[in-house]
Amino acid sequence: MAEKVVKAPLVWLAGRIAGVDEAGRGPLAGPVVAAAVILDPSRPIVGLNDSKKLSEKRRDALAPEIREKALAWAVAEASAEEIDRINILQATFLAMTRAVVGLGATPEKILVDGNKVPRSLAELCPAEAVVKGDGTYACIAAASILAKTHRDALMKALDRDYPAYGFAQHMGYPTAAHLDALQAHGPCVAHRRSFSPVAQLSLL
Repeated sequence: MAEKVVKAPLVWLAGRIAGVDEAGRGPLAGPVVAAAVILDPSRPIVGLNDSKKLSEKRRDALAPEIREKALAWAVAEASAEEIDRINILQATFLAMTRAVVGLGATPEKILVDGNKVPRSLAELCPAEAVVKGDGTYACIAAASILAKTHRDALMKALDRDYPAYGFAQHMGYPTAAHLDALQAHGPCVAHRRSFSPVAQLSLL
């Protein structure tokens, strides 16, 4: 009989440690969103995890609890136009920096989900990249949830403005339905013109 693998709980850190994560690097439309969160260990939040491993209903329930119990939190965006102008990686770093600045006070340290630390964050205070950090540290998991729920709400609002593309269903990702809509209607103002296949259609 196979051994049951028990996943270790997320690590809660004392002090003003900001977790930072993003949502929306891969979609063909909409902004990239980043969040920064400093949690309060004296106010635990049950069920934190990488946002991708949670249902939409669970994320939507956790987001207001995070905002209520965190010592500080902020969400920031980089627009589709900024993504096209400076590329998606730099736009992601820009959104992350805006989120950390939005905390209102410089943290003691920043933990960034991924394998790269934006130079602009490292210039603010000590910063460390953590691969799969959203499944390791509670503060990064909380940031991933705030970034994801904020971006999903933005894409649902875009769906009301541009209903032909189905943004509320795929959140701008290149699903078959989204690609079909692009072929039928061409890109709208929310699309990232530098991303293929949007770039190809923009040249027609």
